[in-house]
Amino acid sequence: MLHDPVVFALPRGGVPVAREVANALAAPLDLVLVRKIGHPWQPELALAAVVDGSEPQVVVNEDVRATTLDADKYIAEASKRELVEIERRRALYLKGCERVSVKGRTAIVVDDGIATGATVRAALKALRRQQPAKLILAVPVAPPDTIEALRREADEVVCLHTPEPFFAIGAFYGDFAQVTDEQVVALMQPQSTIGKPP
Repeated sequence: MLHDPVVFALPRGGVPVAREVANALAAPLDLVLVRKIGHPWQPELALAAVVDGSEPQVVVNEDVRATTLDADKYIAEASKRELVEIERRRALYLKGCERVSVKGRTAIVVDDGIATGATVRAALKALRRQQPAKLILAVPVAPPDTIEALRREADEVVCLHTPEPFFAIGAFYGDFAQVTDEQVVALMQPQSTIGKPP
């Protein structure tokens, strides 16, 4: 039994999945505003991730950092740029939405899938600081080694599919089209009926 659950989505791709979970649990939906910092020469490879808050949390993928020239300087500069984008998204996505306190409640972090885990790890660390009673990570697909590493960050991990080898999240979706800002805004509304039975 989940005690007073709150569902937190990682925008943008995690929002449609999280809306389904929130509707199924009749739970409020909120966002964890986190941005990946890609490797300078391979942007899809997560070097680090930054999540907003009174003290922004930066989580570094140490394996990737070891292969990056001037990594600390690059991460610091990229973090500043990504925090600007986080603020833009906060103003757009959460306009008119009441933020949900997670203290003493069950926090469920949802994304559309995980590759390296840097972004999700940053989100979990940020939410842990807000003192939830329980912290759960729930995703449809992720590599088995990434899931094992993330078990240290969450009280419980739910992952439906852990294929080996793992190539890309999009390979496990029939439609992996980019989620738009407009779709996120619509899905964040409490009256959103996407995923609700007729």
